[in-house]
Amino acid sequence: MTHSLHPDSIENILQKLPPEAKFWAESLPWNQRRYLLSLCHLLCGASADVRAEFLDEYTANGLISKLVENQEIRQKVKLNLDRFQIKTELTETVLRNYIRQFYIHSAQDSRVKPDLILESALRVVVSTEERNHIYNYILGFEIIKLLFRMSWLQHERLYRLQRNQEEFITLYLKPIQQTHRLNQIIVPRDEKLFFARRDYFVQLPDISEKKLTEIAIATFTTDVISNFGFSVIRHPDAIAYDHDYIFEVNAEAAFD
Repeated sequence: MTHSLHPDSIENILQKLPPEAKFWAESLPWNQRRYLLSLCHLLCGASADVRAEFLDEYTANGLISKLVENQEIRQKVKLNLDRFQIKTELTETVLRNYIRQFYIHSAQDSRVKPDLILESALRVVVSTEERNHIYNYILGFEIIKLLFRMSWLQHERLYRLQRNQEEFITLYLKPIQQTHRLNQIIVPRDEKLFFARRDYFVQLPDISEKKLTEIAIATFTTDVISNFGFSVIRHPDAIAYDHDYIFEVNAEAAFD
């Protein structure tokens, strides 16, 4: 069974392009249009992971230069990393790795929404606002990694500082603790027993950097992480944070 295109379908597609891209596509001679169509065909037929790898190679250099140019949001991210005492430096290597990770993460999200990775890449490439999305993602992911490395006692101290405690627990801490359980990183035993609870409750997760990235990607979508970073950049007090209180070594206070 064949489907006919509406007469203005092609024009409608081209109208969705930025003016420069529309002009370029319409000005291509026939032999070059074939190359463009071949590329579109290969991308659409490739797996999400292959698309992510291609997009990383094809867009990274240009995106890095654009990200480096945006000093205002870069400085905001740096200030927040410092506030959370996260040592990650926003070097070009770090930016490149995060661009690649963003595409890979989007590819995993695209198991639910197959076109998500291509849509995300296009938005990031053509829009300054969407390129800032990468910085939101970086900050959000770095804070998520920090939370993954906290003990459950430190989680408790952190959520006590928040104005909207229930939302913070539901959105971030419960998924992280569930992932801790599923991956045998922290395994509560005899949770109702006082001394057993103390044993697992104060345990610091032992997670390699590679494993940490993998489980964070598996636990949260790109949207959740980017929105997390955006909320912190937009409102400095979106997450109340007191490093000395959270990481106080005296664990007895949690069981008073």
